[in-house]
Amino acid sequence: MFGGFIPKEGRFFDLFKNQAALITEGAMEFRELLAHLDESEKRVRNIKDIEHKGDEITHTTMDLLHQTFITPLDREDIHELSSTLDDVLDFIDAAAQRILLYEIKHMPNEGRELAEVCVQAAQKVQVAVGYLDNLKNPEEIKKLCVEINRLENEGDHILRAAVAKLFREENDMKTLIKLKEVYEILETVTDLCEDVANIIDGIVLEYA
Repeated sequence: MFGGFIPKEGRFFDLFKNQAALITEGAMEFRELLAHLDESEKRVRNIKDIEHKGDEITHTTMDLLHQTFITPLDREDIHELSSTLDDVLDFIDAAAQRILLYEIKHMPNEGRELAEVCVQAAQKVQVAVGYLDNLKNPEEIKKLCVEINRLENEGDHILRAAVAKLFREENDMKTLIKLKEVYEILETVTDLCEDVANIIDGIVLEYA
């Protein structure tokens, strides 16, 4: 009868790791999507499958949070971290859906650069999340968080330059609107990775 009161600490950290791994997988698949726009339907379907797996992990995490009496981290931190990791995948999926729905057949270099920044940020998030169940390396975690913040700034810079170039050089207004929206969604992915880094940084400050 006391099973629900036993902290299932390892499960929370495993779920976080699985979510973070899916973010990296999704970001890399999106990068491949832009490299193979002739395979849009297949690539977008792959990303949707990854996003569904992320949703399942989020639901499992929330259910576990309700069932666990003593949690390894503050309940609000667990909720916020899982939700934000889920948001990252949602926006990767949103960008992929736009590629398919808008029938985008050509992606300028700036879009590919933003996708690459998303991959790098996702990879750093995955490494940082992997350290959470053992906070003996707080300095290493902080370095990763700083790097994720730097990547967000890089994404913001690419976005501004990309949008300026669109307004300067793109004569087809429909194409301009489509690409601008995809760029902005990708930059939001880097924003959300920074949000994850900030949550992790706060956890380190509280527990390390």
